[in-house]
Amino acid sequence: MSRTINFSAGPAALPLEVLEKAKAELLDFRSSGMSVMEMSHRSAVFLEVLKEAESNLRFLLGISDDYHVLFLQGGATAQFSALPMNLAASIPRADYLDTGSWSRKAIKEGAKFCDVNVVASSEQGGYTRIPDLADWNIRKDTAFLHLCSNETIGGVQFKSFPSLEIPLVADMSSDILSRKIEINKFGLIYAGAQKNIGPAGLAIVIVRKDLCGQAKNETPSFLDYSAQAESESMLNTPPTFTIYLAGLVFSWLLDKGGISVIEKENEEKASALYQVIDSGGFYSCPVDPEFRSNMNVPFRINTEELEKIFLDKAEQNGMFNLKGHRSVGGMRASIYNAVPVSWVEELVAFMNDFENEYG
Repeated sequence: MSRTINFSAGPAALPLEVLEKAKAELLDFRSSGMSVMEMSHRSAVFLEVLKEAESNLRFLLGISDDYHVLFLQGGATAQFSALPMNLAASIPRADYLDTGSWSRKAIKEGAKFCDVNVVASSEQGGYTRIPDLADWNIRKDTAFLHLCSNETIGGVQFKSFPSLEIPLVADMSSDILSRKIEINKFGLIYAGAQKNIGPAGLAIVIVRKDLCGQAKNETPSFLDYSAQAESESMLNTPPTFTIYLAGLVFSWLLDKGGISVIEKENEEKASALYQVIDSGGFYSCPVDPEFRSNMNVPFRINTEELEKIFLDKAEQNGMFNLKGHRSVGGMRASIYNAVPVSWVEELVAFMNDFENEYG
C-alpha cells in the first residue's frame, strides 16, 4: 500500500507501526474475542490498557508521583475553561502570555471565569517571536501563568521555560513528547491528542496534586480535576479506542529509544526544512529564527499565484495538507513525531525542484 505523505497540522499522521498493530488487533483484542472498541471501560482488559498508557507516559516524560495524569475528553479547548475553574477559585486572577492564535483563545475563555491579565504580547510584531521574560508583567497575587509552548498556526515555539514562584501552566498540544522538558517547572500541562499523541477526542492533563481540590463550587464534575483524579479518569465513559491508540504511540516511542531519540529526529527534520527555506530567497519564513518551531514550519513564496501552483504540484507528487492556516495563508509543514525523516527529505527535494523551475 502506498502511504500519502501527510503534513496535516491535526488530526495528524500516526506512526505506520501503530496503525498496523491496531489493524491486527482490531477484531480480537488480546484474545478477548472482541475489539477494544466494544469492551467495557471498566473491564480488567481495558483497565490494563489505561494503566499501561499512564505508566509509559510517566516514564517517557519523567512524571513523578507528585502529579496526577488524567485522560479526558473535550480536547485542549475544554481545558481553557477548566483551568480557571480549578485553579483560580481562592485567587480569582490569572496571568496569560499572548504569543498567537491558541494563546488568544485561552485568554478569551479564561476571562469568562476570572480576572485575566495579559503579561505580554507579541501581536504587534505579527506573532513572530516570544516576548522577553524581562518584559512579562506578572502579578504577585495571581493563581497561575498560562502560556502556549508551541503555536501551531504561527510556528512560534518556546525553547526553554522559566522557573516561577507561581504555578506555570502550559498548553503543549502540538509539541508534547517531541523533546525533553522539566516537568517540575510546571503546575499543569495539558495537550489535545490529535497532533503528537493519537487521534482526536482525547486530552491529557498532567496536574500537580496540591493544585487539585480547590475548584469553584459551580465547576461541573466533568471538568473538576480532583473528581477526575479520584475516579482515575473514569468519571464518565472515557474515549477507550483513542486511549488505546495513544498507548500504542507511547509504546512506539519507547521502542524507538524514547524522547531523546525522537527529539534528535525532530531537530534533523526541522533543520532540513529551514535550510532550504533560508537558502536562496525564493522561500521565506516569517518567524524569528530564535523561536522557530520544530513541529510546525510556516513558509511563503512571494506571490499567492505561485503558492497555489506549489500546493497543486505538491499534491500531484503525493504530498498533502501543506496549505497554511486560513488566518495566515501561505504554506505550513507540520512535522510531528510520526512524520518520518524520509517524508521531509522528499519535501525538501520537491521544494528545491520547484525553486529551480519557478525561481
